[in-house]
Amino acid sequence: MWNMRYIYISPHLDDAVLSAGGLIYDQSRGGIPGEIWTFMCGFPEESSLTDFAKMMHQAWGTGSARETVKLRREEGQTAAATVGAKSIYFDFFDCIYRRGADGEALYTDIYVPPHEADAELVDQIAQMMAAALEPDDVVVCQLSVGSHVDHAIVRQAAEKLGRPLVYDADIPYLLTFPGQLPLKTVGMKEPTVQIVSEAGLDAWIEGISAYASQLDVLFGGQDEMRKKMNAYWSQEKGIRFWKFD
Repeated sequence: MWNMRYIYISPHLDDAVLSAGGLIYDQSRGGIPGEIWTFMCGFPEESSLTDFAKMMHQAWGTGSARETVKLRREEGQTAAATVGAKSIYFDFFDCIYRRGADGEALYTDIYVPPHEADAELVDQIAQMMAAALEPDDVVVCQLSVGSHVDHAIVRQAAEKLGRPLVYDADIPYLLTFPGQLPLKTVGMKEPTVQIVSEAGLDAWIEGISAYASQLDVLFGGQDEMRKKMNAYWSQEKGIRFWKFD
């Protein structure tokens, strides 16, 4: 029991805090260690930037690839510290940076199925997870609501581990694509609600606020984020966890 950690599997540098930051805070305050493992946060070569990546950088108000990933890591570090989690980074590239063997960009949209060239990536991520996990770890994986390609890939990798997983819903994608939830939870038990305290909600919102480069794209700004997160929390006073039967 004393060796138990909650490992929050995060495709990008904001996903775990967005989806479960309040619970991570409450667990930390209760003495349960939490770690956020972020997989798609490597530094790509500047010369390899795709047009899609350049467009996303413009939307985020960032410049070079190094500047962008460095900024997002700094935001992630601040957010994780706010909710009391330890940050672990892996160096796989975000989908906006990935190219195939022929040099062509694999993605010009994020809401698409994984490219066949990423099949090896799933195995590589699964191997990294398996090497770093301990037997008593509770692994929390995102459902991939919204069907962001990186979320789908990381879920596939986690499911290759052959160990029980706990699933949480991807925020803000659940708020935008609620109709996907039944599809993403096929074969799972009814969810259990993990209560989040009001102090946890405050820390959750503060943690999300650290992702300043992402707030406009994800929520339409700081004020909208606060409204949406308060409304989301008020539905259950917490978050839902799913498991397979």
